[in-house]
Amino acid sequence: MMEEKDGSVELFIQRLAQLNGVLARLFQSGDIGNLTEMNGLIKEMHRLQAGSDLPAFAAIDEDCKAIYGNFDMIVSVLRTTENGVIDAGAQTALNRLLHNIDRAVIRIAQTYGLIPAQE
Repeated sequence: MMEEKDGSVELFIQRLAQLNGVLARLFQSGDIGNLTEMNGLIKEMHRLQAGSDLPAFAAIDEDCKAIYGNFDMIVSVLRTTENGVIDAGAQTALNRLLHNIDRAVIRIAQTYGLIPAQE
């Protein structure tokens, strides 16, 4: 699947791996400061994938949309917090959105054969 010669798929996979690392740190620490790094990685992934006609990107389009859409929702939730205070409801929403991103990252890694598919 990764036969494309322009390097965009390989770069996307590198950013996907970095995103996975940021998610792991975020889940471990709860530090929302990690969202800034996530934002940069997701923007670059979108730049590489969006509008591409490469088969390797077409195969993961729905999961990419899940990552982008859930991150947009995270930003929306954070914008609605009062004075940056994350209440229990916002925390629940953020956790769900982050888990949605994590699941999409795993599915992409499985699609590319980077990790075994779960049965």
